[in-house]
Amino acid sequence: MAFMFLRDLVRTYRERDPAARSSLEVVFCYPGLHAVIWHQLSHALWCRKIRFLARFSSHIARWLTGIEIHPAAKLGRRLVIDHGMGVVIGETAEIGDDCYFYHQVTLGVARTMGGKRHPTIGNNVIIGAGAKVLGPIKVGDNARIGSNAVVVDSVPADTTVVGIPARPVDRRLRRQPEFDPYGMPCDDSLDPLLRDLEGLRTELSELEARVGRLSTEQARSRPAAAD
Repeated sequence: MAFMFLRDLVRTYRERDPAARSSLEVVFCYPGLHAVIWHQLSHALWCRKIRFLARFSSHIARWLTGIEIHPAAKLGRRLVIDHGMGVVIGETAEIGDDCYFYHQVTLGVARTMGGKRHPTIGNNVIIGAGAKVLGPIKVGDNARIGSNAVVVDSVPADTTVVGIPARPVDRRLRRQPEFDPYGMPCDDSLDPLLRDLEGLRTELSELEARVGRLSTEQARSRPAAAD
């Protein structure tokens, strides 16, 4: 079982990361893989209620990899953490299968409270570098979260969100979900707020041009009226 888990994880890294030149390189040189493997031990200790050793194990993993995963967090299969430095996954976070996280991703809390405090991430979700997903919200299957987005509301399946706070952007319909590096759509979609501002700026330019034409026509008509 452990061998199958490692083989699937290594194969996923090689499929999604063009810099991975060999399985041996992935096994020895990828801290994201090390963090996920180490979490298996920490999580097993936590489930057996050996809480101190579980926390200590996760602390060692954080020290070695720069990735902090609480031992109680639930990780799905084939989770890829690219680069990894600064990733934080909280205690009640749940992550589905085939997800892809970049560095400095945080699955954190929006406010201090008991019970479920961290996000639930669906299958095949990509979260870009620096993104913060906060609170007991749900991110649906095949969702994309752009780099540096701050997500405080649930994200429907097959949706791309960007910005602070994160808002949906248009996403081309696809028969099968594709891989979007850093969670950004392949087209030239903008942050909805920036898109609205761009529209207002275009409208203002058109109004200024119209006023200029009217002023010119009015200036030309004045001499004729004087005659």
